[in-house]
Amino acid sequence: MINQTLRGQVALVTGAGRNIGRAIAMSLAQAGATVVVNVRASVAEAQAVVADIHAAGGQAMMITADVTDRTQVDAMLATISKTYGRLDILINNAAVRDESVFAELSYADWRFALGVCLDGAFHCTQAALSLLTASSNATVINIGGLTAHTGASHRVHVVTAKAGLVGMTRALAHELSPQGVTVNCISPGMMDTARAPTAAAPNHHAKHTTLVGRRGQPQEIGEAVLWLTGPGGRFVTGQVIHLNGGTYLGG
Repeated sequence: MINQTLRGQVALVTGAGRNIGRAIAMSLAQAGATVVVNVRASVAEAQAVVADIHAAGGQAMMITADVTDRTQVDAMLATISKTYGRLDILINNAAVRDESVFAELSYADWRFALGVCLDGAFHCTQAALSLLTASSNATVINIGGLTAHTGASHRVHVVTAKAGLVGMTRALAHELSPQGVTVNCISPGMMDTARAPTAAAPNHHAKHTTLVGRRGQPQEIGEAVLWLTGPGGRFVTGQVIHLNGGTYLGG
């Protein structure tokens, strides 16, 4: 069912082919936004998201682009500008989730994690800035992670990248607020998401449980995004919103 909360707005969701990214894209479309579904290589998954949005009566298009490549990001934003003439919502969700013992972590894997999570958010936000500042409802949401606040073994590259997103969020909230752009970070934890068949469960997940007795569902992240992008979230900026079922109770 399509409601009208975000009618007329355009949203870009990076890494939107599955799991949290997919749920965010679906939630935004259900609220009436036109959604640009971005993936780097998972074309079939992205096409399925777009098809599901269309089947539900929403509007969406797919754009493939590697968020670590500024040329591709600039081309993606140029396509959005040409097609829709606006961008109101940017969700920096693209990320990596692998684990590695620090002593065996290659510099290439270190740089790849920072490139996708942190450089990707930099490229997309900066490239989108002229469109965002022209919107009366501009919102940037960075998707962080629980271990950026708790730490975790075997994830130094991912933890460092996600922690960097928190700093970026706070800095941009200061800098972009005069232009009417809110910037926040949603930090999911202990989510029930699908992983590649060959991927092991995260070591952190094996050692922790939630206070509410279950793992979170991706659509619950989508609901938080709707609050921050809707009328009720316009007084919120520079914040980290923790959604982890009570696994972490810090600020």
